[in-house]
Amino acid sequence: MKIIILGAGRVGFSVADSLVSENNDITVIDTDAARLRDLEARFDLRGVVGNGVDPQVLAEAGARDTDLLIACAERDETNLVCCKVAQLIFNIPTRIARVHSSGFAFEHDGTLLGNDGFAVDRVICPEESLTRYIAKLVQYPEALQVREFAGGRACLVSCRARAGAPAVGMRIKELRQHLPEVAVRMVAIYRRFADEPDRFVPCDGDTRIEPGDEVFALAGRERIAQVLAALHHVGGRATRAVHRIMVAGGGRVAQRLAQQLGREGQFHLKIVEESHERCVQLAALLPPEVLVLQGDITDEDLLGDEGVEEVDLFLALTDDDEDNIMACLLAKRMGARRVLALINRRAYADLMHGTQIDIALSPAQAMLGELLAHVRRGDVQSVHSLRRGVAEALEIVARGDCKSSRVVGRQVSEIRLPPEVHMGLIVRGLQCDGQEGAAAAVADPEVIIPRSHTVIESGDHVVFFLPNKRLVREVERQFRVSATFF
Repeated sequence: MKIIILGAGRVGFSVADSLVSENNDITVIDTDAARLRDLEARFDLRGVVGNGVDPQVLAEAGARDTDLLIACAERDETNLVCCKVAQLIFNIPTRIARVHSSGFAFEHDGTLLGNDGFAVDRVICPEESLTRYIAKLVQYPEALQVREFAGGRACLVSCRARAGAPAVGMRIKELRQHLPEVAVRMVAIYRRFADEPDRFVPCDGDTRIEPGDEVFALAGRERIAQVLAALHHVGGRATRAVHRIMVAGGGRVAQRLAQQLGREGQFHLKIVEESHERCVQLAALLPPEVLVLQGDITDEDLLGDEGVEEVDLFLALTDDDEDNIMACLLAKRMGARRVLALINRRAYADLMHGTQIDIALSPAQAMLGELLAHVRRGDVQSVHSLRRGVAEALEIVARGDCKSSRVVGRQVSEIRLPPEVHMGLIVRGLQCDGQEGAAAAVADPEVIIPRSHTVIESGDHVVFFLPNKRLVREVERQFRVSATFF
């Protein structure tokens, strides 16, 4: 696929990193020549220096035969105008714009974003993606991440296995006997080893779950709490719900999260921001239940005075990776139960994973899946980038019939997939409602854990876990219908 990326900043860098590794033809446009030289030195792509709203610059980047435009420059207006120019002059088929304003993300009547407006096929708002991601961690305090499929009817969760929890120490095949009412598929385990990174452990019936394992499980939404309890609850005691939250940094993500959680009325939320002007803005914008404090989040006295030892979830969401890391380490040492650091640099995120920082979250990784769904071939509904971009979870719809499809009408055991690929679950009874690939129920949807004899039907939403992105193309090939299918 031929792709133009507008903007070589943090988001553009992460998008290029992910897409160039999949043998796409990538061209990046930016006004900063030094940034482009850095990208060209790191990746197999081409850089074009210039303003992306200039038709001559787009033409030089190859817009006349481009399949996809991803406009992720810093300014919303630049991205929106670029999409319009790409439609009017070059007729680029798919146009995606990154915006900061949530008003565009929730604009449904097409007035602004339709072909008569800015001609944007998909709006990506990284701040909104991060807010949704963190809100799920508040809802499920045991989880390291929660990813949704099939319109939210199925979820992939990862959790650190705790010694003494019901499922820890068992073989996976024994879970079916101890939890017969829970339809769940363990799709991956990442195990800690001394003096080396976590290692992927393929899951089969004989694989034993050990304390400290990071376990990935697929299940229906209503079963997620039971799955997490089996992996994390010790002695029948449930994990304490999140009520007290402290946020370091008062940026856009912190503001959105505070507005969402403040409306629910069940959280005691504090935001610590260094800028006096920003504190005044937040105090005016946020519900009165949210306490806004001015100060340095790495100040030990400040954290102690504000009772960080009683905090259920500490979120470091500033724009500075080092401040986020140090604030989380300090908060954890002082007694915060769980800490999350927002880390832009991938190398830093890799270093912090599995340390005292419970969750090292990359902003670009949180929203990357929304972009990847437009790059994948076949009827891909959703994609989630995992393990800092190495692994992937993929939802794809089976189409056609037994004559035009390699999978429809066939048993799972007959489908030729690489042995590393895990078919996690099937959601049956959904149809695409035409709105951004969301799934709408035509009947009560059924979540099926596939066995070797399970037959794939047309319209099934099948969710896969892939430990390596290089396996994606083979999965897409198997689900691609032949030319006889209309």
